[in-house]
Amino acid sequence: MQSVYDHLVTVLTDKFEADAALIGPDVSLDALELDSLAVVELFVTLQDHWGVPLEGGEAAADLTVRRITEYIESQLAAGHPTAGAADRT
Repeated sequence: MQSVYDHLVTVLTDKFEADAALIGPDVSLDALELDSLAVVELFVTLQDHWGVPLEGGEAAADLTVRRITEYIESQLAAGHPTAGAADRT
């Protein structure tokens, strides 16, 4: 299974066309030039992929790649479904 961090980087570069050279653990979504609508779309994309609850109110441009990764990993460790869970219904 692809790591959360690696998947997040892939989504940021492929879907949101963020510059891969700028992406690092401590880079904020704002620094990657994601506006508020893009941040919400990112959260929806990650929620769909990992099958974990991501609150829209937490989708802030000042979030770092590390904080998003840690949050998703904590949700997965808490026993929330993983990628493809919705496809198994």
